[in-house]
Order: sequence, then C-alpha cells, then structure tokens
Amino acid sequence: MANLDYPLFPIFAFFGFVLPLVPLPWHLQAWNSGTCFYIFWASLSCLNQFVNSLIWKGNVINSAPVWCEISIRITMATTVALPAASFCIVRRLYGIAAIRRASISYAEKRRGVIIDSLICGLLPMIYLALQYIVQGHRFNIYEDIGCMPALYNTIPTYFITFSWTLLFGLGSAIYFLSLRAFAQRRLEFAQFMSTNKTLSFSRYFRLMALAMTEMMFTLPLTILLIWLSATQSPVQPWISLANTHIDFSRVDQYPSVVYNANPLFVLGILFTRWASVACALIFFAFFGFAEEARRHYVLWYRASLRFVGIKSSDTAM
Repeated sequence: MANLDYPLFPIFAFFGFVLPLVPLPWHLQAWNSGTCFYIFWASLSCLNQFVNSLIWKGNVINSAPVWCEISIRITMATTVALPAASFCIVRRLYGIAAIRRASISYAEKRRGVIIDSLICGLLPMIYLALQYIVQGHRFNIYEDIGCMPALYNTIPTYFITFSWTLLFGLGSAIYFLSLRAFAQRRLEFAQFMSTNKTLSFSRYFRLMALAMTEMMFTLPLTILLIWLSATQSPVQPWISLANTHIDFSRVDQYPSVVYNANPLFVLGILFTRWASVACALIFFAFFGFAEEARRHYVLWYRASLRFVGIKSSDTAM
C-alpha cells in the first residue's frame, strides 16, 4: 500500500501543513475563531503525518518513542478537533444567517471566541484523557505509515472514541438549517453583511461550503472506521482498566507485508491518513485563491520587493 503513495503522500502532507496557514492572518483579523482552529488542527495533523511518513519509510524501528507519544496524541486529538472546528464554523454561520440586527457587539464576539475555544481546544483535551481508558498499550508502529494509537477493541471504545465525531457531524448537519434561516431573513442578513467589513457574502458561502465538505468527510469516514473495527477483529468484553492495561509498555510493530495482507485494514488506513490532508488542501482551495487572498499576495509581493530594495509600481502585478 505505502509504496503506491510514496513520495506522493509526504509531498501532499507537507503542502497540507503549509498552505492552510496562508489565509490565517485575515481569519484572525475577522475573529473567525472556528476557522482559525480548523487551520491549526488541519496543519498540525498534516505536519504529524509528514514526519511519520519520512521517519518510518521502509522500517518499523522504535527510533523515536517520545515523538510517537506526541504523534499518537495529535492523531487522536485531530480526530475530534477537526469536526469540532467545522461544527463551530457552521454554528457561527447559522448565527449570522439568523441575525436580527445589523451588527454584533464586541462582547458577543468575545463570547463566541471563548465558546469556540472551549469546543475546539478543551474538548479535544478531554477526549485525549478519555482515550487512556481504552488504550491497550503505548502505541503501534506501521512500516511506511508511522506511529498509530493502540486502542483496545471493546464496547466502551465505540462510545469513548467514535461517538464524538458522529455527534459533531450530526450537530453540523442540524446547523445547516442556517440555509432556511437565511431564506427567511434576507433583509436582516443583507443589512448585517453590508456593515460587516470582515465577512463578505463570498466568504460566508465559502465557509459554508468548507463546513459541508468536512461534514461529508466526517460522517462516512467515522461510519467506515466503526464498521472496520467491528468486523475485522473480535470485539472483546470489557473487564477492567487493569485488564486493558496489561503489558501496557509494549510497542507493536507491523511490517507492510503483514498489514497489506488485510485489504480492508489498508483501506481504513488510506482513508484516515488522506482525510486530514484532503481537508487541509480543500480549505486552501476555498480560501487561498479568493479575492482577499490575492490582495494579500500582492501586498506581500510588494513588501518583499521593498525588502530587497526594488521599487514596484501599482501595475507590477
């Protein structure tokens, strides 16, 4: 499997790490906290997978155990953080579409940022802490893939691990009632947009398209992973935390010849590792070529010319 997407995967993962950071400054300026968290988690996930794909290319040696401890936590946190950020984006869009007045106060913006920070920052940390309950041992290393969490296939795993992404995905779907609110309150919505300097109609609908795309990734991928977990290995009975953590310090290592013998497992790995890269690149596709992005590129270009002592005219671009 891995030979088929090397070096394609690390190249795309690197671009998935870098490119979403480009639109970050103007989303910070616009107080788009959900979008900023989406950028952070998507870029971090791609960086994590990029490093893993290089270190464990052609080997399963436990050469970086500290990195693996960090890496599996990034992997697990991102699993819920990206759907959470998408949920925050569509929740904000719903609030804008249902707006009853022409502006939002500073206090309301600050409250929105705090709520988004709790959802996209605190909840993933709680999720990480809960994973310890169903973590069978330290981690697994897969050749050409890298470090992966080692979760015990037992009934609590399906509630502790998989239910979060399903709930955020369903919550995002419900919030897409913003389309209905938008249709019902066109006048108030238009007044709000006309007075808002940081959110245009174009950016609003690009955010909506991003959230819809992420939701289309989240729900099918989560259902696929649940199905694979339930069918590819026996679901073990939950006995106790001590039983789950027997020989907890071990690290299981899987050469590609071993896991390639299970095509469905390979399918799950492919979907999982490419999903975050796809989310990052799709984000850049939506926002990296927009009007405000092109305007910033021109400003950066002129600033770079001035830095090296070259004067640019307004028609230089």
